[in-house]
Amino acid sequence: MSRTPQQIFQSYVHAGAMSRDADALAENFTPDGVFELPLMPLDSAFPRRMVGRDEIRDVMAAYYERQAKDQRAPNLEKSGFVLHTTADPDVFIAEIDTVFDGDGDGGEDGSRGGADVTVSLVQIFRVRDGKIARLRDYFAPELMS
Repeated sequence: MSRTPQQIFQSYVHAGAMSRDADALAENFTPDGVFELPLMPLDSAFPRRMVGRDEIRDVMAAYYERQAKDQRAPNLEKSGFVLHTTADPDVFIAEIDTVFDGDGDGGEDGSRGGADVTVSLVQIFRVRDGKIARLRDYFAPELMS
């Protein structure tokens, strides 16, 4: 059964950013799927490339476990995305602006400590049989710390 870019993207986002469910996230990929983070520094503890569902699942499970202390979740009402189809029916691009609510408590020095934080990124999806065969995720690498 083939899925639309919208269905593939929504399933991926729900499994990852919303649920932090590494098993569900990995199931969005083909068995030989590739998840790439080309802007990740070479010396980063987080890999620039994961190949296959098992590696994607293992790496993301460890990341979600480290991230568990951060209870912030994206504010869906403030966040948004645009999907762009391409001439290749197996490729689509997602432009994403994810907004995390601030804590409402700005710093004494006037810093934006309590302000909303917007994370903008671009993802390029290549799909096969309704699953992600290759995902290239372009974002600010410091977000993975």
